[in-house]
Amino acid sequence: MSAGALVFAASAAVLILEIVAARVLAPFVGVTLETYTAIIGVVLAGIALGASWGGRLADRIDPHRILGPLLIAGGALALLTVPLVLFLGPPLRGGGAGAVIVLAAVGFFPPALALSAVPPAVVKLRLRDLEETGAVVGRLSAVSTAGAIVGTFVTGFVLVATIPTRAIILTVGLALIIGGSALHLRMGRHRREPSPTDVRLYAAAGLIGAVMTGVVQAPCDMESAYYCAEVVQDTENSSQRTLVLDSLQHSAVDLDDPRNLQFEYTQWLAAAMDTKWSDGQALRALHIGGGGFTIPRYLQATRPGTFSHVMEIDPALVALNRERLGLVTGPDLQVEVGDARIGITQAPSDSFDLVVGDAFGGLAVPWHLTTREFTQDVRRTLKPDGMYVINLIDGPPFRFARGELATLRDVFTSIAVVSTSPRLSGRQGGNVVLLASDAPLRLGTLSHALKGRGVVVLSGPALDKWIGTADVLTDDHAPVDQLMGYRS
Repeated sequence: MSAGALVFAASAAVLILEIVAARVLAPFVGVTLETYTAIIGVVLAGIALGASWGGRLADRIDPHRILGPLLIAGGALALLTVPLVLFLGPPLRGGGAGAVIVLAAVGFFPPALALSAVPPAVVKLRLRDLEETGAVVGRLSAVSTAGAIVGTFVTGFVLVATIPTRAIILTVGLALIIGGSALHLRMGRHRREPSPTDVRLYAAAGLIGAVMTGVVQAPCDMESAYYCAEVVQDTENSSQRTLVLDSLQHSAVDLDDPRNLQFEYTQWLAAAMDTKWSDGQALRALHIGGGGFTIPRYLQATRPGTFSHVMEIDPALVALNRERLGLVTGPDLQVEVGDARIGITQAPSDSFDLVVGDAFGGLAVPWHLTTREFTQDVRRTLKPDGMYVINLIDGPPFRFARGELATLRDVFTSIAVVSTSPRLSGRQGGNVVLLASDAPLRLGTLSHALKGRGVVVLSGPALDKWIGTADVLTDDHAPVDQLMGYRS
């Protein structure tokens, strides 16, 4: 293996692992800005310390003797990422930023450290003349960066979308072990110092990791480029299914009776719709996020003739709904696969009675679906008396919910918030439903419909007081993940 190819492969492997790390951690800590921040920080720390350690190691030991073992060690440690995260993930689930950093460090710091020690060892090997130091270091640095770029693009655009995460890690790990073993034996023969013992030890560690990676049960039924999804059947109601996306119970679907809404936030959404429009009135609805398609099914069952257009970013999730949750699409229920921020720009103006926002990445609504600019596009698609309803999750002090309400108030004439008294009083976190319209919301009727459920409907001056001085969220500044209170 040439020096350039060796550096290229090691750097590409580090970035492949970094990109897939979010998919490995997501079932336990979700997919938030903190998740990506922790992964990037941990991997960069591994790269920095690995480069320093590799340089010192190459000064003490002949690089011919360490390059193969470094690749083998990197491959073995890569194979151990999945079983380690699956072992530590459950007790750390929902632990916030600290849990993310711990899982990222345990799973992905070690292979980044080992693989990042390769480039300085190769530099040491290639330096024969001090007059060429700049050229050698510069060339290999450029090749290392090129490997990182290729690893990033290939993984993000191709591998994650077509191959399960564990298969990617398994392939990378085994390739590093096989390549490192071959390199070590080749360099040993060249120097008449064959050392099969350490090769066997590294290969054994890699084999154990490979077996564990292959046999440990994955925490989901379907893994896509966006989600780790699992469908759970209710033990008491055989027709009830719960869709779990990463660490979030996203949707509950009754296959026999779509009118049976299990989650409280879906009941609030249904009450808001049923009090604004007369019983059985067919609507035109746009849904931002599909999930388990609970609300589109509810509208089909309670308002025959309703047209629902669902924007769902994940095609694999749509397929899972068809295979496991009985989703049937057709003229009255259409699915558009793609990012809603892009799709809504193509939606006709004044065309929908109802827009439902129920898109999540982990616990957070994707930031670009919360801003004033996006909300203005939502308002454009609504008929003059239409309504925008949003489900979000937040916790004390509810800075995200307040910011999103401030944003809705900046765009719409009438707004309201629906949630439990403990949440709105700041004692508890959980789901909050926001309502917005340019027409009256019939909040008195809604409050009566929710009476006795411990639910509060805030509007007018009381809501203005609750929003306080919260900033409007914009494309230029929407720190949704930082605003959220994650504790429920």
